[in-house]
Amino acid sequence: MLSFENDYSEGAHSRILKRLVSTDLQQVTGYGNDPFCEEARIRIRQAIGVPDADIYFLSGGTQTNQVVIDTMLKPYEGVIAAETGHVSVHEAGAIEYSGHKVLTVPMHNGGKVNPMEVKNLIEDFYQDGNHEHMVFPGMLYISQPTEYGALYTRRELEALSLICRKYKIPLYLDGARLGYALASHENNVTLSDIARLTDVFYIGGTKVGALCGEALVFTKHNTPPHFVTQIKQHGALIAKGRLLGIQFAELFRDNLYYKLGQNAIETAEMLKMILHEKKYSFYFESPTNQQFVIIDNRKMEALRQKVVFSYMQKYDDTHSVIRFCTSWATKDEAVEQLLADVKAL
Repeated sequence: MLSFENDYSEGAHSRILKRLVSTDLQQVTGYGNDPFCEEARIRIRQAIGVPDADIYFLSGGTQTNQVVIDTMLKPYEGVIAAETGHVSVHEAGAIEYSGHKVLTVPMHNGGKVNPMEVKNLIEDFYQDGNHEHMVFPGMLYISQPTEYGALYTRRELEALSLICRKYKIPLYLDGARLGYALASHENNVTLSDIARLTDVFYIGGTKVGALCGEALVFTKHNTPPHFVTQIKQHGALIAKGRLLGIQFAELFRDNLYYKLGQNAIETAEMLKMILHEKKYSFYFESPTNQQFVIIDNRKMEALRQKVVFSYMQKYDDTHSVIRFCTSWATKDEAVEQLLADVKAL
């Protein structure tokens, strides 16, 4: 069946698989200390323009978020995030499970946080005479792109970074789909910008051509102490670190990471054009690889027989919001088949 359910339905890019096979019987040390992980670190440092960045490879996005937030926050601190942020909604309470509250602010323009609302939350906290009895705002979490596919501009990131500097809290950027943000025609934020403006961020592999894994980057000499030990305590350290190192070494060789992002954007643009032609309304029209469409419930059930997509939420009594998601591996033919299926409704 045709699938636009998510951007991790496929396995991995063929170059990664070939490199995994060709190096399979090489004996190397574990836990990220192998030459493949070091090769990946060198390539990522070059890409972000920070030659002394600390880089670690973790197993997945939720694990990475929990490890970063738990190790960087003090026991009495929480993390600020949009009400639709991944740590707020779709991590099964992983952050709260580690002992930290998610302090939510309203989302705007497809899931972004507003700098003034972040500033107000922090100032209101310290102006409260009882704040010693409350959860301290200790970090700001954002996603690029957001959970609804929106993009922060360079100016917006600069504003958020300035607020975090003023109040001495780290700015953490979740880059699970960062490859698709970098490839978007509307993007004006580079990897170097992210490295400069954030305190810590990760480059997503799971959703952008890797079998699994994320590359976590500390750019300000701010890595938590004994970090590998703490990663292991959270169950996110892989003994065969080569599995992740090889993948990121390939993703950052010959601009493969950017090329994979471009494929998702190009097919998403085709998808948007088709949906506009059929007069569908968008709940949010994203400049990246996720498209959120309002559809009549009867048509949704009919389409479900031919296409796999994600149900997002109820829109009204007769309509729902669904998501179509392209990926690094989506083919033009799949989008064309979707067009035929939509026309048949």
